Amino acid sequence: MSKITRRALLAGGAASAALLTACGNPVGSFNADRLEARVEATRDYLRQNHPETEDLFRNAHGILYMPLVSEAGLFVGGSYGEGALRINNVTVDYYSATRASFGFQVGAQQYAHVLFFMTAQALADFRASEGWAASADIRYAVPEQGGSAGVQTTTMFSPVIAVVFGQSGLIAGAALAGVRYRRIIP
Repeated sequence: MSKITRRALLAGGAASAALLTACGNPVGSFNADRLEARVEATRDYLRQNHPETEDLFRNAHGILYMPLVSEAGLFVGGSYGEGALRINNVTVDYYSATRASFGFQVGAQQYAHVLFFMTAQALADFRASEGWAASADIRYAVPEQGGSAGVQTTTMFSPVIAVVFGQSGLIAGAALAGVRYRRIIP
């Protein structure tokens, strides 16, 4: 078994960054109009294809839409996406989502996710933070291909519910633990 050198680790990180840049998420080129169009499309897709999320839409105090998150990794990985926080279906802030990861990983993927803030306190905590990090406390309602989003009565009592969907790529699964959300000042 060979030992991983520092040079190989740095090369993996550089390759991951190149893959992430090539995935179509233009890091550093914020465009509010394009993002708003993607948020609208994400909201409409989720409502039309997963009607079981309607209670989430109706009861949420705020909804963070992340229409496109790109993730790539070659031993060292990262992800990036931009989205909008809406309260009463009106955008109040824009956010970026980033995550770095280390370990055995090879590939790239893109996915969308939506965070439903089910309590006023959870929404206030999110908005007040300098860099809110997703943790294990988030409940997931993950739509499977052709299945339901798994929204159950017990899920409805969680302060934050995540719906991850639209995965495509070579990395299996999309977990939000460790994702850091930061406000974008346009």
